[in-house]
Amino acid sequence: MNANEHYDFVIIGGGTAGLVVVTRLSEDPSQHVLVLEAGADYTDDPRVKTPAFFDALKNTEADWAFKTSDQPILNGRSIDLAQGKALGGSSALNAHVFVPPAKGLIDAWESLGNQGWNWKTLSEYFNKMYTSPPVDESSHATLGIDKWATVNHAAQGPIQASFPGDSTHPIRQAWAETFSGIGYYANDDPFVGPTIGSFSCLASIHPETRERSYSASAYYNPVKGRKNLHVLTNAEVVKMLLDQTDGSVTVTGVQYKHNSDTKIVRPTKEVILAAGALQSPKLLELSGVGNPAILRKYGIDMVVDLPSVGENLQDHAVCGIGYEAVDEVDTLDALARQEPEALVQAMEEYATKKTGPLAYVGVTGYAYLPIVEYLTAEGQKKLRKLLDENRPPVTEGIDNARDRVYYELAEKTLLDPNQPTGAYLNIAGQTVTPVDVSTDSPQGAVPGKFITIGAMLSNPLSRGTVHIQSPDPSHPPTIDPRYLSHPLDMHVLAHHMLYIETIARTPPLHKLLQQPLRRRDPASQLPDLAAATRFLRASANTMWHVGGTCAMLPRESGGVVDAELRVYGVRNLRVVDAGALPTVSTANLQATVYAFAERAADLVKDTWGFGL
Repeated sequence: MNANEHYDFVIIGGGTAGLVVVTRLSEDPSQHVLVLEAGADYTDDPRVKTPAFFDALKNTEADWAFKTSDQPILNGRSIDLAQGKALGGSSALNAHVFVPPAKGLIDAWESLGNQGWNWKTLSEYFNKMYTSPPVDESSHATLGIDKWATVNHAAQGPIQASFPGDSTHPIRQAWAETFSGIGYYANDDPFVGPTIGSFSCLASIHPETRERSYSASAYYNPVKGRKNLHVLTNAEVVKMLLDQTDGSVTVTGVQYKHNSDTKIVRPTKEVILAAGALQSPKLLELSGVGNPAILRKYGIDMVVDLPSVGENLQDHAVCGIGYEAVDEVDTLDALARQEPEALVQAMEEYATKKTGPLAYVGVTGYAYLPIVEYLTAEGQKKLRKLLDENRPPVTEGIDNARDRVYYELAEKTLLDPNQPTGAYLNIAGQTVTPVDVSTDSPQGAVPGKFITIGAMLSNPLSRGTVHIQSPDPSHPPTIDPRYLSHPLDMHVLAHHMLYIETIARTPPLHKLLQQPLRRRDPASQLPDLAAATRFLRASANTMWHVGGTCAMLPRESGGVVDAELRVYGVRNLRVVDAGALPTVSTANLQATVYAFAERAADLVKDTWGFGL
């Protein structure tokens, strides 16, 4: 990189969103773009490339390794929050699950005050960011997709997706037929018009190489030779430089550290924040944009009074129940126990054939569901009473306005039988989860074969915060997600945990499980809501799906960016990462972030009149 290089745009963060945006902006050779990425390039690292090794990157130099404050509802536990510190960001170390949000959730973005953000508009950007895998018709039944009326052949984008693992494994077909039997099988490719029901899920694993397909390998690497595109790794941003002239504020540059030197780069058009939902609000605050009380506490001069920065933090809480599987079912339990012989065999098979246990992470099926118990007339009556009891009061202030807007959205979703409030998934193996150490719950991997059925809370009402705890940019922010702190969240997720038992007992899935059902953790025997609540307090965890901290909302409703993703009160500054999402996705976040970033790139192009 030449110190005198001219740049039109500077992108802070070369992660999932940042590399999408830089790839699209640099398609026009007249536009010069610089990306500042705090991490290194790990595209040749086998821990990144090998699907099952994703966990090996946690708590390494490629992970920011954040920790939350102690969570009162989760028995005072602090939760580890893995976030990628690498070229490609969290797309370099996630678990590959590649699923869309429900159509209704995206349409709700527009109802929150974001004109043009709806499923009809965003669906073209989903198609633009990934390629739907070719599948031999003879495999349709075992993959559980033989009843799909439509397949998304329109998807022809950089991310190469596949149906992961062994296509003949019985779990996909059993999952599909089980949900078909209870009336919740999705009849279309979920990327065509996602609503409720079960489906066999994709993974961001290349169908030919069987390696991770992510923003660095799929978006950046094919175009990194462009002369107008520069990516600087190991470059940590200190702050953005803001100029106050004639009563307005404009971002004029970015200060960063590289090779122990502090440098400044000044783009001629825009600074684009793509540092992630936990880092973008931190950088705004360090630059003087945020809550005046927080800035004052750390001696930072306030430039823009924007108290919603770092508020509205959302994440998916998840919990699962492991059931002993029949002997004939292949699982990943030997790897979970780190058995040397199994690991050697798996490494040999993957090295020679790109198949076997290392070729996937065990997740093959999802289901988006409402609370089934509340679909009856009596259930609806109970639900309406519960909603009335927890309705936020009407008071003054941005926080209350935001709470009421989101509560109205949650109420509409909960009362609609065609909108999901929980996402279920299957895993071919046990998961080691937090437990109450005063009980006989296992604290590590145990002998045996297991199939785990998990449930996550799709539309959390609990809202947390992420804020600076020092004016030193090298210090991590304070992160408090407040998991399950809203009474409705615990109630809804507990109901979904109870429904896991119904799924496990329903044919033909039950044929893959030992009978009578035997659970990995005795505490996961859940006879009622009280037991489910106790289990969630002890064992619920994060899906690492953080978002909403720089939310795209009207300013008076707690927004940080407008529908063009421009930061309120600052000219030429946008946020394009998961922090700008008004709500987190229905389930796993990466597909939504890719599509969001694709549209963000078009919004930038439209503003400056190029490339469209």
